[in-house]
Amino acid sequence: MATSTDSVQLVGDESTRNVARAVMFAAATSATAPVDLVHPLAPNVPITLQTLWVFLAGLVLGPIWAPVAFVLYLVAGLVGLPVFAGGNAGLGVLLGPTGGFLVGFPVAAAVIGLVAHGVDGLEAPGEIPIPRVLAALVVGAGVVYAAGALGFSVWQSVGLVAAVTTVVVPFLPVAALKVAATVAIVRSDALVAR
Repeated sequence: MATSTDSVQLVGDESTRNVARAVMFAAATSATAPVDLVHPLAPNVPITLQTLWVFLAGLVLGPIWAPVAFVLYLVAGLVGLPVFAGGNAGLGVLLGPTGGFLVGFPVAAAVIGLVAHGVDGLEAPGEIPIPRVLAALVVGAGVVYAAGALGFSVWQSVGLVAAVTTVVVPFLPVAALKVAATVAIVRSDALVAR
């Protein structure tokens, strides 16, 4: 007796690809975040590649899937995986002096994706006009730094001006380098959003 089986597709190929991409960005961020440098002007806030991944995710994944990558990243750190700067993990990191930066990652990734792509679909990152890429990255960096300064202000009990002076101003040259690196990467044909 022969039986026929019909194939049932529960999740489409596009959704599967997007989930895989989000997981890859979360993994890349997790792999590089423990490697950090001490900024001589702000020793309490490490220099990491996390924001570079936020920038790239926004451009590659867009406004829907880029924040998913960073929610996954935050969940990994919250459950105890050592994926935050310096190999740290746990709620204490999010409630500490640099927690605002981390909380700002999903929002910044979404904003970058929205400014770069709009709401009508994704363009290949290399085909987005450079002025729009730069605008997306500057606005996204602003979101990360605003969240970081606010979190630092709250958890360190300092005024917002002092927080900006401590955790934003010294890092602006580093942010500019990350923006330049992101533009170079998306223009290098190394990334292809398929």
